[in-house]
Amino acid sequence: MSHAPANTLLLGHSPDPDDAFMFYAMAAEKIDLMGYKFEHSLQDIQTLNERALLGELHLSAVSIHAYAHLLDQYALLPCGASMGDGYGPMFITLPNSAPAADATLEEKKAWLRTKKIAVPGLMTSAFLSAQLFLGREFNYLVIPFDEIFDAVRSGIADVGLIIHEGQLTYAQEGFVKIADMGEWFKNETGLPLPLGGNVIRKDFTPEQRTEINTIMKASIAYGLAHRKAAVDHSMAHARGMEVPLADEFIGMYVNDYTLDYGESGRAAIREFLGRAADQGLVPRLDKLEFVS
Repeated sequence: MSHAPANTLLLGHSPDPDDAFMFYAMAAEKIDLMGYKFEHSLQDIQTLNERALLGELHLSAVSIHAYAHLLDQYALLPCGASMGDGYGPMFITLPNSAPAADATLEEKKAWLRTKKIAVPGLMTSAFLSAQLFLGREFNYLVIPFDEIFDAVRSGIADVGLIIHEGQLTYAQEGFVKIADMGEWFKNETGLPLPLGGNVIRKDFTPEQRTEINTIMKASIAYGLAHRKAAVDHSMAHARGMEVPLADEFIGMYVNDYTLDYGESGRAAIREFLGRAADQGLVPRLDKLEFVS
């Protein structure tokens, strides 16, 4: 017997192929939704973070950075993670202004601290990883993630901090990479960089939370088991990517960590937000609350 509330649940996720892939089976009703109805609200991650801070969404994808500010209202679902395992947000610039190819990491950091950097939103995990990498104070301006390449090309910014498919297309767009935050975090900690997760409002009963987590996990598993259909569905959100590139991007962020964080995924979140709290960048977390 389902304990679904009568009204429709607002589910926020980004208009990206990886999120579309994850939620394909729910949107197309390919799995048992246990009597729940979901209204899919597709918005960029910065907007979803802001809406979650207001408690507007029953369920949402959020940045792990934002989750540090959401503990009172939301619990973290153990499925739906976006983890960069040795890759993640990256600093890019035009070739003629880049630091020397053989520059050390410390030299690259010093160089970046002298530049104006376009970032995709102050509540993104990309921005928090940049603060951990460069220190709290650096010169940045906020630009929508899909306009960052243009901002660097036009000279509005010297450097871009890129997320999403830009991580795969920056070279063909004419840019060079300075540093990759996922690679840096893996080298520092041995852990993946936790970028995004799914949260559920705490006014659901424990039983409802478990049911909804079961539905979301089944949706991800269905997509992985019916990859071609799920990729085809996600192409509506591929922003001009061809199928092979979209499939590669989905593979980066929908994987075993997405079905369940596991111990290393949980450790990664504790490490990422713990380091940020040590530097006064986010509130100190006593304990992470995962839906069981």
